[in-house]
Amino acid sequence: MDDVKLNAHPASALFNGWHDEPAKSLSMHKNAYIDPQWLKVDQTEIFHKSWQFLCHEEQLRDNGSYVTMNIQGQSIVAIRDRKGELRGFYNVCKHRGHELLKGSGTTKRVICPYHAWSYDLDGTFLEARQSQFIENFNNADFCLDQVQVEVFCHMVFVNLDPKAAPLAQQSGDLSKEIMSFAPDLGKLTFSHRLTYNIKANWKSVVDNFLECYHCPVAHRDFCTLIEMDTYKVTTHGIYSSHMAKAGRSDNNAYSTDGAEVTDHAVWYLWPNTTLMRYPGSGNFMVWRFYPVGPEETYEEFDFFFENTAPSDEEVEAIKFVDDVLQPEDIDLVESVQRGMQTPAYQQGRYMVDPDGSGLSEHAVHHFHSLVRQSYLGS
Repeated sequence: MDDVKLNAHPASALFNGWHDEPAKSLSMHKNAYIDPQWLKVDQTEIFHKSWQFLCHEEQLRDNGSYVTMNIQGQSIVAIRDRKGELRGFYNVCKHRGHELLKGSGTTKRVICPYHAWSYDLDGTFLEARQSQFIENFNNADFCLDQVQVEVFCHMVFVNLDPKAAPLAQQSGDLSKEIMSFAPDLGKLTFSHRLTYNIKANWKSVVDNFLECYHCPVAHRDFCTLIEMDTYKVTTHGIYSSHMAKAGRSDNNAYSTDGAEVTDHAVWYLWPNTTLMRYPGSGNFMVWRFYPVGPEETYEEFDFFFENTAPSDEEVEAIKFVDDVLQPEDIDLVESVQRGMQTPAYQQGRYMVDPDGSGLSEHAVHHFHSLVRQSYLGS
């Protein structure tokens, strides 16, 4: 996009002082976090065009198994059909738009709970009562509308954009990185979920996750778990990796005695998903940030362990996240959101370490560059 078009774009003011080099750039303007007009853009240009985590593949292994999801107002369902193929559809009846399925489970066919229109597991329309009396009623006109679905590193993702490239293609070497650190991911099972409602814009929550510049100040117990001198952050395409040695000595976070995993291996995946492997027994975590309003975010934090019931050590790790780490971070981002309402703050700077350490904010700049591309349409 040339300079004339860029300056004419309504989003251009959000990126005044932007530079592709983070050490030379101003950060995204506060209006991106507080002005309600950008929530709709987030929904349509970011969430409706990106790969969204649905579940671990274990939930969709059996024919007839299904999982539903709402992607910023769009109801969808992923389902395993009779031939074992995984399919994704808009979760709405072609008769009057009623949602077809709720939650997750198994079914032999999809039957609308409103008027009992029915569909096969591959989305094919089967029957509607009294349709034989309707002129020019063609069953083929009422098949379910498909959405993209993909199994990526034993996790199921969906995308509403029919033109979106496969996640495996978009994400480069991410799958190799994940499987090298979590080779047991396919054998892990869902164990626990934490949820939070946060009074802050979802982008503020992502910003906070992407840097550990604040960790020595705000997460002192966490800094005893992580060996900060080994912490490196690397950005790639639509993801960034955040790696450090961890859990190899006593710490103030949770017990890591006999830990099989001694790495803090974390990946941010555009736009709102983080994938994590923490010190301890075999584990994996998937953390998502969903905008509820311009200044409200809903979080889901799923834990996958070797067994459905977490061990005492795993419960301790969950409690550290829930009782210590999350309250610390929530206080931070909610304070930032309040501060952005004042005239005293407009834009900031990225604090950058040329060596890419965890104390650097270059991954925040990377995230903002992806937001910028979505907002400006280039």
